[in-house]
Amino acid sequence: MNTTVAEAGRLAQAIATRVGHASAPSVVLCPPFVSLTVVSEAVRGSHVAVGAQNVHPAGSGAFTGEVSAPMLAETCSHVIIGHSERRALFGESDTFVNEKVLAAFDAGLTPILCVGEQLDDREAGRANRVVEAQVRGGLTGVDSPKKLIVAYEPVWAIGTGRAATPEIAQAVMSHIRGVLGDMFGQQAASDVPLLYGGSANPSNIAGYMAQSDVNGALVGGAALDADLFCQMVELVSRAG
Repeated sequence: MNTTVAEAGRLAQAIATRVGHASAPSVVLCPPFVSLTVVSEAVRGSHVAVGAQNVHPAGSGAFTGEVSAPMLAETCSHVIIGHSERRALFGESDTFVNEKVLAAFDAGLTPILCVGEQLDDREAGRANRVVEAQVRGGLTGVDSPKKLIVAYEPVWAIGTGRAATPEIAQAVMSHIRGVLGDMFGQQAASDVPLLYGGSANPSNIAGYMAQSDVNGALVGGAALDADLFCQMVELVSRAG
């Protein structure tokens, strides 16, 4: 919940101008709902895509204040689902997250499914178990992971400046890849982009990208500064 509509437009324009000419790596900007239209206009003609930060599973109805997947499909190609803040602050369960994932697929959107453990889970040695339950719960009823993106965000590293080490990220994301392989087959699982999210910034992104199961980043605070964010995009590009 950052930037006014005008600020979001300027930020998107600055990013598109600097990195929007290249088709790789993929860049997706996910502003608040009120800024989706202006951001879409700002990146038009570039390779920068637009996503939403949330979605309601129902297509329409008496859900005042909510936004449906069909509504988003007019301006977005992606949508973040199950972000740790949605789970923690708004009590979103794996079942509710799963309903959103299915709605996103039905509307032709690419869901960015977020999973991750709390600090007490990690200290108790159950990080993999928690993350696996979120992956399986969030993808119940999904026939194919085509167009799916999964973001691993250790909750204890979000906005704290305490990023997980690249080795910690790789260990969990390798486990996620294995879970996806068990659910959909190894070939399909290998095609699912896995993103690391948790205090990622220009100084540590290269370390994450050097890991075999890390394909990109879900960027938070650093994405509010066009220069910092574009530095990260360029570093990811160099990592191949």
